[in-house]
Amino acid sequence: MLDRYMERAVQLALDNVKEGGGPFGAVLVKDGEIVAEGVNELHKHHDISGHAELLAIRRAQQKFNTLDLSGFTMYASGEPCPMCLTAIYFSNITDVYYCQSIDDAEKAGLGRSKEIYENLKKERGEREIVMKHMPLTVDMENPFQKWVDYDEHG
Repeated sequence: MLDRYMERAVQLALDNVKEGGGPFGAVLVKDGEIVAEGVNELHKHHDISGHAELLAIRRAQQKFNTLDLSGFTMYASGEPCPMCLTAIYFSNITDVYYCQSIDDAEKAGLGRSKEIYENLKKERGEREIVMKHMPLTVDMENPFQKWVDYDEHG
């Protein structure tokens, strides 16, 4: 039996499908209260980052004026894609519940999540996307060092 938070995430997904969107809904919970929600909005704004989980995270971070969502719990109608999972890591959410798996999404013809997860397991040079390191030249300022200096003295 699903709890009320997952039921809400699934209902958001169902409602979004009726409105022409993708079948994804997400709910963020803190201390037993729903504090933010999101649905897949790719179709509305032509924004590849318009995923339900990302929108719920953005809304919670704005609402609480913080990047740190430690102690929040994510409920998602579908297993988070690699992009959403990365945002979950960066925002310090440690508990995620999902209803339908990446395999379920693949069977429905949705996205490339499974393929991307597999690609990320490969060594950098073997991945689908070519990434080339271009180190700073000696005459360039180092943004990371500026960050360290600012953090220490700012």
